[in-house]
Amino acid sequence: MSPTTPASALTIAGSDSGGGAGIQADLKAFAAHRVHGLSAITALTAQNTRGVTAVHVPPVAFLRAQLDACFDDFDIHAVKLGMLANAEVIHTVADVLQQRRPAHVVLDPVMVATSGARLLEDSALQAMRERLIPLATLITPNTPEAELLVGRSIGNADHVEQAAAALLDMGAGAVLLKGGHLHEGNRVIDRYFDGVSSEEFIHARLPLDAHGTGCTLASAIAAQLCNGLSLANACEAGIDYVARGLQQGYAPGRSDVRVLDHFGAAPHA
Repeated sequence: MSPTTPASALTIAGSDSGGGAGIQADLKAFAAHRVHGLSAITALTAQNTRGVTAVHVPPVAFLRAQLDACFDDFDIHAVKLGMLANAEVIHTVADVLQQRRPAHVVLDPVMVATSGARLLEDSALQAMRERLIPLATLITPNTPEAELLVGRSIGNADHVEQAAAALLDMGAGAVLLKGGHLHEGNRVIDRYFDGVSSEEFIHARLPLDAHGTGCTLASAIAAQLCNGLSLANACEAGIDYVARGLQQGYAPGRSDVRVLDHFGAAPHA
């Protein structure tokens, strides 16, 4: 890699035909951070700002071909994991990560879309616990996702800390538990834990419905890791990026749901 060549990050996730989440959001976030974006598509969704109407999961042999093509040619600094629809997909991705050993793996455990559509089969939950969490540099669940992973309800800050400890015990390197679903007044508190230190990142709660925030956050963190930030600092920078993107976001469809303005949020803007 020459001094002028940007670092490469790979997103392994589903495609959002509406352009607000998934692979499309990931690549926009990578580009905004001046990182070269690679992609391996795990699922195709018929999706817009109103919801998901259909999902198609390609054969895992084709997913494996995409992954091998990326790792064979590029120096991949970070991998972001998003929608992995079933256990077979999870095992395929885990096999490749164990073989290739990228420096950073940011796992966004996508299970349910904002619209309520289920994006992860029930049988895949244990595979995620056993195969992917131990490979993750960082896992970025929201409250419902963390509840499914640890098998307990999360209603307050103490519960968040207990859930994070359980995820660390499963083998995660660190946990960023997102606070958007937790009712804590007019603030959103995202909490970071790595087994040694913990931090809180606080932003004002915005009165809007948004699409693609989780995908974008995990991708922004992966990009910041490519750019040399420490894990906690990458989390803080990624959260700030999403906050700026939401403040300047727009509703591209016929619903009121907003997507992020990646140009306005760009760190180099």
